[in-house]
Amino acid sequence: MDTREAMEIEAASGSGGGGGGDGGRNGGDIERGIELERDKGVAYLVWEELTVVLPSFGHVPTKKLLHGIHGYAQPGRIMAIMGPSGSGKSTLLDSLAGRLSSNVIMTGNVLLNGKKRRLDYGLVAYVTQEDVLLGTLTVRETITYSAHLRLPTTLSNEDIKGIIEGTIMEMGLLDCADRIIGNWHLRGISGGERKRLSIALEFLVRPRLLFLDEPTSGLDSASAFFVIQALKNVARDGRTVISSIHQPSSEVFALFDDLCLLSGGEVVYFGEAKNAVKFFADAGFPCPSRRNPSDHFLRCINSDFDVVTATLRGSQRLRETNKADPFSNLATADIKAMLIEKYRCSEYESRTRSRIRDIANIQGLEIDKIKGSQAGWWKQLRTLTRRSLVNMSRDVGYYWTRIAMYIVLAICVGTLFYDVGTSYTAILARGACGGFVTGYMTFMSIGGFPSFIEEMKVFCKERRNGHYGVGVFILSNFIASFPFLVTIAVITGTITFYMVKFRPEFSHYVFFCLNLFGSIAVVEGCMMIVASLVPNFLMGIIAGAGVLGIMMMTAGFFRLLPDLPKVFWRYPISYLGYGSWSLQGGLKNDMIGLTFDPLLPWEPKLTGEDVLTKMFRIPIDHSKWWDLCGLYALCISYRLLFFIILKLKEKAAPIFQSLYTKRTMYFLKRRPSFKRRPSLRKGHYNLRPLSSQEGLSSPIP
Repeated sequence: MDTREAMEIEAASGSGGGGGGDGGRNGGDIERGIELERDKGVAYLVWEELTVVLPSFGHVPTKKLLHGIHGYAQPGRIMAIMGPSGSGKSTLLDSLAGRLSSNVIMTGNVLLNGKKRRLDYGLVAYVTQEDVLLGTLTVRETITYSAHLRLPTTLSNEDIKGIIEGTIMEMGLLDCADRIIGNWHLRGISGGERKRLSIALEFLVRPRLLFLDEPTSGLDSASAFFVIQALKNVARDGRTVISSIHQPSSEVFALFDDLCLLSGGEVVYFGEAKNAVKFFADAGFPCPSRRNPSDHFLRCINSDFDVVTATLRGSQRLRETNKADPFSNLATADIKAMLIEKYRCSEYESRTRSRIRDIANIQGLEIDKIKGSQAGWWKQLRTLTRRSLVNMSRDVGYYWTRIAMYIVLAICVGTLFYDVGTSYTAILARGACGGFVTGYMTFMSIGGFPSFIEEMKVFCKERRNGHYGVGVFILSNFIASFPFLVTIAVITGTITFYMVKFRPEFSHYVFFCLNLFGSIAVVEGCMMIVASLVPNFLMGIIAGAGVLGIMMMTAGFFRLLPDLPKVFWRYPISYLGYGSWSLQGGLKNDMIGLTFDPLLPWEPKLTGEDVLTKMFRIPIDHSKWWDLCGLYALCISYRLLFFIILKLKEKAAPIFQSLYTKRTMYFLKRRPSFKRRPSLRKGHYNLRPLSSQEGLSSPIP
């Protein structure tokens, strides 16, 4: 039997998934499907007793976001996680994908093919609600770069191009394929097109396990149907697709195979989507024949309707209707609690648990062979470098604005210190000019921080989806920025050096430009470290300005290096900052070999060496080139530190999160209120009847 037949068996077994069929048949189908699909890298996902808590140690009560829920997802089927706002849809999705925020804790088991493992960094694909894209690229360019980053190196360019064009057609992006995405200064594509583009980027490699957080938000009904139909086609290829969705149309709802209905962090229903209507009818809340099932489900479990109805009743705009209705005195919160209790005692819940046991006992299925990227390292480096170069060249705020400002500042410095000469007053003037160039002018590199933060957001998303590694990102970013940094250093250095007329020798001009380039590169590396620790661009600019300010204070201009307090400021801060290396090398390059007029005419002339050692107290026992080497060593060290921080965040974050979870749960379990489960409400509220809500905004009698 071939793999096509295996997929059909899975589809057949899925007809019972979530509540239909008997447990014995389901178990047999699973075993037969497993035997046929062992080499396909399929993904069976199970979650058991999943609880997510937002802890509070003060007077604010601890909030449970998910209450010990369980469920499963299997290949060849698309599951909808549905519920009102605040029901826990995104929390459940983040829990399954390993993307929870660090301030919440999760307990329970998430099993992939019967094993506990981290579901990130290439193992799964996740499309978030926020569309994180480079706004300077076109739609086709974005998909093309992503394809070359992830598709196998063995594919020819024609094959890759065919996949790209097929994805564009499949997601309905042909009309906007050659338009830029758009950013703060460029008008781009619409919000719906951005959402479809985000989904298309994950469609490229047809991931085995795909999570989507409300993929239809911001889309019209036709586009939403188009997207979910494309997801269903992906699922038919043996992929496992899980999507949260708020309130789909009836046509979109009919496309889902399985449904997980949440309210207040609890499961109201889990099973086949088509059986949900029967479950509500059996519970005593049948869906009207001409109503969208998803509208009916949310009307029954969304407590916000209680507030709306009470407000209208209070303003005398809602009349009493259908007092003979047996549920007219039930609040929506009570109906929700009744449905939750009904599900816990139903055959749907017992069959779900039976199915979970069968899937959790899976043995022999591996997914290690399926990675987020199958492209070679060199191809990734070339692709990322090209993409970064295009982004930097099109983003006005990345380098072009800085280049313009550097030119203006260089002209200002050149005119202010024009033909500085070798008089006695020129000694301090040369020192001031060197301090300004190596300090304040390089400080302007902080201006590119917002643009780099946007690129970092794209990197974080793509890294967690396994598109490429940390090292290739850092190296490609430096290679792409290299021509811009050289341009800044050469233009600024040329204008300043020859207007101030430091020295006539060409070698001194080369050193001046190299020194300026190294200083700017170190500042860029420093801001990368800040970006990895403070991802918010406003806080990052504040933190970066503070760090660079400390480096400038210990450069040896505001206070001479030997006079700095030995503890902390001299050792190690002055050695870790770029200012001291840059200023010492720059002053040596400028003054060694020159002679200056004395303060009084009858005194002997001052040599540059005497000025350095006696006035600036800079040691000249080593060459200026060693100072330049120290500057470039800092440049490399900062980027290595940036690499280490990103890797440590990947490796150490789960460890710290586990320790935080254990410690927090130890304290929370001692609270009696933490152990109580939500239960059926005892009181009834006459002001918020279901019958009134049914007639509030629906044209159906």
